[in-house]
Amino acid sequence: MEKIVLRKEILGRIDEIKGADIIVGIPSYNNARTIGHVVKAVQAGLAKYFPDRKSVLVNSDGGSTDGTMDVFHQANVEDFQSILLHHRVGSFFKIATPYYGIPGKGSAFRTIFELSDALDVKACAVVDSDLRSITPEWIELLIKPIIEGGFDYVAPLYHRHKYDGTITNSIIYPLTRALYGKCVRQPIGGDFGFSGRIAKFYLTKDVWETDVARYGIDIWMTTTAIVNKFSVCQSFLGAKIHDTKDPGADLSAMLYQVVGATFDLMEEYSDVWKGVRKTEPVPVYGFQYTVGLEPVSVNIDRMIDKFRLGVRELGEIWKEFLSKEIVDFLYTAERLPKDEFTFPDEMWTEIIYSFAITSHKKVISREHLLKSLTPLYIGRTASFVKETRDSDAIEVEGKIERLCGVFEERKTFLIKKWNNERG
Repeated sequence: MEKIVLRKEILGRIDEIKGADIIVGIPSYNNARTIGHVVKAVQAGLAKYFPDRKSVLVNSDGGSTDGTMDVFHQANVEDFQSILLHHRVGSFFKIATPYYGIPGKGSAFRTIFELSDALDVKACAVVDSDLRSITPEWIELLIKPIIEGGFDYVAPLYHRHKYDGTITNSIIYPLTRALYGKCVRQPIGGDFGFSGRIAKFYLTKDVWETDVARYGIDIWMTTTAIVNKFSVCQSFLGAKIHDTKDPGADLSAMLYQVVGATFDLMEEYSDVWKGVRKTEPVPVYGFQYTVGLEPVSVNIDRMIDKFRLGVRELGEIWKEFLSKEIVDFLYTAERLPKDEFTFPDEMWTEIIYSFAITSHKKVISREHLLKSLTPLYIGRTASFVKETRDSDAIEVEGKIERLCGVFEERKTFLIKKWNNERG
């Protein structure tokens, strides 16, 4: 695929700008309603915290038909004094360009990496185009650890509603933490800071015609940074307010995509994670405070019904790769009254590890395997909701930390089964 930076109109902009200190990228697809607010927050953040730096704001668009790119160009902070700022000293540029290749967030990020490389920037950030909670401080928190702290990768740390982000909380966070030994709380958060150095490194990887370009870019960036020993930190950004979904709704496509990408990375880096024996904290920047969060509606009865249907329809498939103890537990749980329904951490951990091992051994269709995880995930989430209904944020986080501990304790099970190619 042709590099974005070789296109005539982009070459002209690169020649005009010549070089820059900071790039902030905003991937988009039909986000005309929200991208204006994001642009203004970014511009204010650059003016306030990096007033004498040369900055470029890049909109990498996936073919929007609602005028997203026009809104991007038109959005500006018109009165800096109203936000208690003098106009910035450093140069500020905008580039809006459609990305090409496989449709997806990864292709949008590739455009931003290429522009970062071409302009030889020191620090980059990427923020979602549909954020309602972004503030100028996000730009400081994502960029300053790169410029002043010498870090290569800044993962976001948010406060989220206890029932928002359940795929992260129940699978991706505990799994990647146990595998790679770093406590990165939001490995698929969506808003990141990174150095120009690691952007160049990402471009050397031959992933841009794969599923990474479609939907696996967040977990790929985080894992690649950790495994290749780039310096990683986290920045607390407050609340992430976006369009949340009922965790009992149809999340099968998202689950398939994110878990599939995580399993692909397990395959690529198995020699690394099998040697990781302990988990280490990751530095956190930013003043942490309590935030108000939008509620997430949950229908536990519907979730348990979906779990029960899954057991009845998929039980025979699960028998092929789950232990008898797990299968017996699932059939017992399917018959429990809803007020007694529970899904213990130990059972859930072994299920996730067993799915990873089965994916590795390729004993059944990858698509069938991953899609059969959905009712189990919904059942586990229903149990989590029941157990934390009256819990505050600190108590919920403590429960997630306990789950992480079980994933770490049971890692020997994963390694043993993974190495026994037919066992």
